[in-house]
Amino acid sequence: MSEEIKQEMAVEVRDLSRTFGARKALNKVSFDLPKGAFLSIFGPNGAGKSTLLRVLSTLTPPASGSQVKVCGLDVVKEDFELRERIGIISHNPLLYPDLSAEENLRFFAELYCLDNPEERIDELLEAVELKHRRMDLARTFSRGMTQRLSIARALLPNPDIIFLDEPYSGLDPHAMDILDSLIDKVREGHTFIMVSHDLQKGLQLCSHALILANGQKVFFDERANINEEEFARLYRETVGMGVS
Repeated sequence: MSEEIKQEMAVEVRDLSRTFGARKALNKVSFDLPKGAFLSIFGPNGAGKSTLLRVLSTLTPPASGSQVKVCGLDVVKEDFELRERIGIISHNPLLYPDLSAEENLRFFAELYCLDNPEERIDELLEAVELKHRRMDLARTFSRGMTQRLSIARALLPNPDIIFLDEPYSGLDPHAMDILDSLIDKVREGHTFIMVSHDLQKGLQLCSHALILANGQKVFFDERANINEEEFARLYRETVGMGVS
């Protein structure tokens, strides 16, 4: 692979392994993801999906000998620099329940040392339709509202890569529409990596798809090369799950 192509990659993974005791959560997984791509990761519980996301986002170190670069940065040696360039949306909203929506965003804006934080906070609160609740405590929010505020938090620094761990889980239809709209608005110029059990939604959004099973890469390819019926059959046969 030429240096020119390498520079265009958002993620470079070589023989990524991670064990927890005797269990191999990831076993020699390798793939490259170009900048601006949207990767959907599928697989059953315990397949290694969330572990992969945690390694890529610097939250869990890979095994010795694994090579993992995100935005051209080593996830272990350059983790501090990398954290300034990523956003994470997960089951855990990573918010302070006794702070208001505005206070939560201001706190994280200060951590990122953002210029003109008030302007960015206003912009995002309006985008997630929470401007009218800006002074309300986060603990008073519904699940959907909490996730919308979490989305605003993740987008604050305008990250190069956005990691999404089952972001639609527990959302009402309105909140799902807002998330779809936000992804559509910021998709250009950003890379997305999403873990999902929803085959239809994941394929609808993605430019690339990855199936993991028992910590191993079973399938990886561009969306344009995927036949949906064949992919669904492989998914069912490999992970032993029906299509949701």
